[in-house]
Amino acid sequence: MNGKNIIAGTYSEINEKSLKAVNPATGLTLEGDFFKASQSLVDDALTSATSAFQVYRSLNKDLKAAFLNAIADEIAALGEELVNRASAESGLPLARLQGELGRTTGQLRLFANVVAEGSWVDAIIDTALPERQPLPRPDIRRMLIPIGPVVVFGASNFPLAFSVAGGDTASALAAGCSVVVKAHPAHLGTSALVGGAIVKAAEKTGMPKGIFSLLYDDGYTVGAALVQHPLTKAVTFTGSFKGGMALVNLAQQREQPIPVFAEMGSINPVIFLPKAIENQAKELAKKYAASITLGAGQFCTNPGLLLAVQSPALENFKTVLKEAIATIPSATMLTEGIAQNYINLSADIVNEGGVALLSASTVNNSELQNQSEAKIAQVSAGDFIRNPKLREEIFGPYSLLVVAQDIAELEKAVEVLEGQLTATLMADQQELQNYQALINKLTDKTGRIILNGVPTGVEVCAAMQHGGPFPATNDSRFTSVGSTAINRFARPLAYQDWEQALLPDELKNENPLGIFRTVNQKLTKSYE
Repeated sequence: MNGKNIIAGTYSEINEKSLKAVNPATGLTLEGDFFKASQSLVDDALTSATSAFQVYRSLNKDLKAAFLNAIADEIAALGEELVNRASAESGLPLARLQGELGRTTGQLRLFANVVAEGSWVDAIIDTALPERQPLPRPDIRRMLIPIGPVVVFGASNFPLAFSVAGGDTASALAAGCSVVVKAHPAHLGTSALVGGAIVKAAEKTGMPKGIFSLLYDDGYTVGAALVQHPLTKAVTFTGSFKGGMALVNLAQQREQPIPVFAEMGSINPVIFLPKAIENQAKELAKKYAASITLGAGQFCTNPGLLLAVQSPALENFKTVLKEAIATIPSATMLTEGIAQNYINLSADIVNEGGVALLSASTVNNSELQNQSEAKIAQVSAGDFIRNPKLREEIFGPYSLLVVAQDIAELEKAVEVLEGQLTATLMADQQELQNYQALINKLTDKTGRIILNGVPTGVEVCAAMQHGGPFPATNDSRFTSVGSTAINRFARPLAYQDWEQALLPDELKNENPLGIFRTVNQKLTKSYE
């Protein structure tokens, strides 16, 4: 397998260190040599990306859309080879990865359609008012333009959909930016296959060399160099709080600070209101046992916190939940490091004051390595409120049940929560009007509020918000999933008094996507 770094459409090899991929389920080394990038390759990648950007930014939108569709075609053509390699490197089942492959190509085609349709640039046209008193108004036209080369960090838990050609890469290319990807060290072979597919698509559609590059590293050196490089204009990251904030701090220390869009984890609280538990205790317990353990709990939207008020119905819920968790088989976690971290954190948490282990999986596959053991713990709302450690994410098939004495104490527990990607409310329809204060508190804490569902599963669509208040993300105004993710890689530019022939097509008078604002002259006096 070709594991060389991809720079400007060619393959570059640094022989000082060869990296190998490992199957987390067996511990066996996989086929292929992958070469750690050097500082010179980082420079080459970003120099090429900058040159490519100057050409790519001005290409007709239909050419950009064709490029994105071609990437989707090339990735789809890899089929079983790609899915099998991704499974070997992640321990994820083939069926899950088949679905993720479809999501990956679907995201690319979604952004191709966004680019082709064109209205994402938010073109606004304020025509001149030469007769306005006391001063005339100039002709001003504004639209979004791409910001430049974007560095993308591949995520561990989605080797396809949040990786080399995932949503970050797709939306950056759609915005008109060039992309440099730092491959996740757990997905070396998968990254090589997808990187090669992007290069083929670029060649077939005549894209400028350097529009895409792929670099490897087994540590932090290459990533830090990419963030600090003066030609980098934005960074995306999905992973831990520690990792995300390290990149944010590096970007802020630059001579010219740049935006980092970091998704950094969430415990995704689920609030069970009394009537919901009373009417559906058994059904809800089974539903949430499945959601907590889905994909070995390795989703950023995993429901890591359940909150409810003490009642006989809650005891029934706990009984069914305990039985369900005990019978769910263990599963391979993504890497040895992730598995060990989960084992340590989930074991330590029961030593915290007031925390008791409710249930743990008893169906374990001892023949495979890095196996998860699903766990549910319980704590009183009072202890939860007093102990900030209980509000930290444990990445894996774990959840903490917080039991309040009444609704007032439940609201206090919600008040101490930090920002979240999701918050879920399980409620009887008639209850909602009675708990508006609680609902308002939840909306202040999250980017997506769910009613009577589960947080696992993120729909890729225009309305999706996958981002929330700090520390779930470092900038809650943006999403990393859905068509509006493109806005991360653009900035507004206004053209004043430009001739029609010199304007971008989106700002010309005949463009139907331009928005003409009707201006009340009495309210828009300008003396500037």
